[in-house]
Amino acid sequence: MTQSDLTTILPVAILAVWACALLLVDLFIPKTRKGITALLSALGLAVTLGYTLAQIGSEVTGFNGMVTLDGFSIFVNALLLVSGLLGVALAYGYIKRMGIERGEYYTLLLFSVVGMMLMAQATDLIVVFLALELLSIPLYVLAAFARDKTDSEEAGLKYFLLGAFSSGFLVYGIALIFGATHTTNIFAIVEFVSTSTGSLLLTIGAALLLIGFGFKIAVVPFHMWTPDVYQGAPTAVTAFMSSGAKIAGFAALLRVFATAFPALAVDMTDIFWVM
Repeated sequence: MTQSDLTTILPVAILAVWACALLLVDLFIPKTRKGITALLSALGLAVTLGYTLAQIGSEVTGFNGMVTLDGFSIFVNALLLVSGLLGVALAYGYIKRMGIERGEYYTLLLFSVVGMMLMAQATDLIVVFLALELLSIPLYVLAAFARDKTDSEEAGLKYFLLGAFSSGFLVYGIALIFGATHTTNIFAIVEFVSTSTGSLLLTIGAALLLIGFGFKIAVVPFHMWTPDVYQGAPTAVTAFMSSGAKIAGFAALLRVFATAFPALAVDMTDIFWVM
């Protein structure tokens, strides 16, 4: 790992290590004092936010162009960390009131924010997929966090099934794009598109990617899961899910389509308008 690799990934790494440490520390915090876990998770988010803001003006690429730290990702990361802080603040009183106060709530929230941040920085389609799964899997659990309530269990199951279904579209789209361009790096895809004629395989791959992102940001007609999941999940989870996950989804959508597929703008513009 080079210095640029470390600099690029450091905000994500800080929060990931903090979440792992919090998972262990929470074992020693009494059940009646889980507010300490909430404060520690908020502190981790605040520390990461401070470091992220300190990186303003930086522009670094790491891991052979798979992850990028630039103005766009710093802005999105700051938004995500603020949404995480608000998510912790909302949950602090709510989960205690609802009788579902457990320390793993905050750890899951932190891991989800880690996935969201990685998604904002990803410049390789494989990393986009890994980040999408990292942000989604904790949210599946959080949606079903009120496990004594049937509505919450139903919300978690529906979100998991449709999330897995949408991930299938995304992976298949990535496979077709790799088949057409022989790369999953966004910048390499740009070079390929600029030096070659239009490819049907590439267009279909881009369309499947759009479907995968469409499910994540809940745009028409890929929004069917949203009412049931938002109604059944604990309210604090719904608030976090409807903000943080959408920010990350739009960030990845903008980076991938604005950077990698400008040649497909004519074909895709009308589709975006409809959605």
